Amino acid sequence: MTDAERASRPGGRTARVRADVLAAVEAELAEQGYDGLTIDAIAARSGVHRTTVYRRWKTVAGLLVDLLRAGLDDSWEPADTGSLEGDLISLNREVYAALAARPSVTQAVIAASFRTPEAAEALTAFWSDRYSRSEAVVRRAIARGELPSTTNAHQLLMTATGPIYHQLVLLRQPMPRATADHYARAAAAVGMSGLGSRHA
Repeated sequence: MTDAERASRPGGRTARVRADVLAAVEAELAEQGYDGLTIDAIAARSGVHRTTVYRRWKTVAGLLVDLLRAGLDDSWEPADTGSLEGDLISLNREVYAALAARPSVTQAVIAASFRTPEAAEALTAFWSDRYSRSEAVVRRAIARGELPSTTNAHQLLMTATGPIYHQLVLLRQPMPRATADHYARAAAAVGMSGLGSRHA
């Protein structure tokens, strides 16, 4: 088998190199911020030769864009707890854990993504994908009879998760996890009342 064939196989050398480099980007970004992110540091941390990093990603912005695009290829799905409230609490806890971590890779990526148009576009695509996948929470709730079929899934999800981003990212104020749970319960109550329907 040739090197090219090995590289093209799932889990082959190319995939391992990408995984190692993007893991280094996450770590460096969380620790140093976008301004402290360099290809030399990524190469040193990942163990991948700097020439390989330059050849494949070319710039720091290219590394950030690829990090965001990698999120589109993962297998993440929202948890199925058996109830709308449980699903929203689980979703909010994931969001909370990512944003409240110290250092927070998610917050660092959000901040860095506004530094270049390409990264900002990639961030928008990432969030659109995540909210699209999260709509399964609403579809399941409709199938169980917890929500009216006219429920606006995106609106309900934003009602649940939006306050967490507002508090932790925009205001940069602490929030206990119990508050994130509260917003999930409140959103579930709004949805089940019918106020989250498209015609409301």
